[in-house]
Amino acid sequence: MSLTRRDLFAAISGLGALSLAPNLARALTPADTGDLNRVQDYLNNIHTLQSRFEQVSNDGGVATGTIYLSRPGKMRVEYDPPVPILLVATDNRIWYYDKKLQQVSFFALQDTPAWFLLQPNVRFGGDITVSNLQRDPGVLRVTVNESKNPSLGQATLVMSDKPLQLRKWQITDAQRKQVTVTLDDPHYGAALNPQLFYWTDPRPPNLRDGG
Repeated sequence: MSLTRRDLFAAISGLGALSLAPNLARALTPADTGDLNRVQDYLNNIHTLQSRFEQVSNDGGVATGTIYLSRPGKMRVEYDPPVPILLVATDNRIWYYDKKLQQVSFFALQDTPAWFLLQPNVRFGGDITVSNLQRDPGVLRVTVNESKNPSLGQATLVMSDKPLQLRKWQITDAQRKQVTVTLDDPHYGAALNPQLFYWTDPRPPNLRDGG
């Protein structure tokens, strides 16, 4: 099954949640503080990322593709066929191109959760509650939700530990629908071609606005 447009943007939501500022729902222990500080420092030290990924929704939708990230402000998500979608974040916008329908739309970057990851500096604050911090051998899981609207859903980041490395994120929305994105052999600090983040309307001239 292919993923819906809602599922595709849930994946972006997961990326945004990587840097949303947590405020633990319970009292912070020294170990909690240390781990959250390590996560913040780790996120701020991500400058580029290239990775294959698998995206799965709990209703059976599956997609694969490649993600490219260049902080601050740039991201590209290429889905493999049969999903006909390309997402490009650049110049404070996220462009959405449906190759099958030959349709282009865009959204202000600051109006999407992806803005938080792509900002120049990730800083922990009080807008997001960390509802769970789970430690397992070699794995750290951090679950966050928006403090003022916890019913909107939550995101869980899954990291391998010592050293920290982001491996997976899971989004659960207000309707309890889940989308899980797993990174396959991620390359952090990869040298990326700047042209990956340039946006040029790929449609034929007669289908472009004003064409």
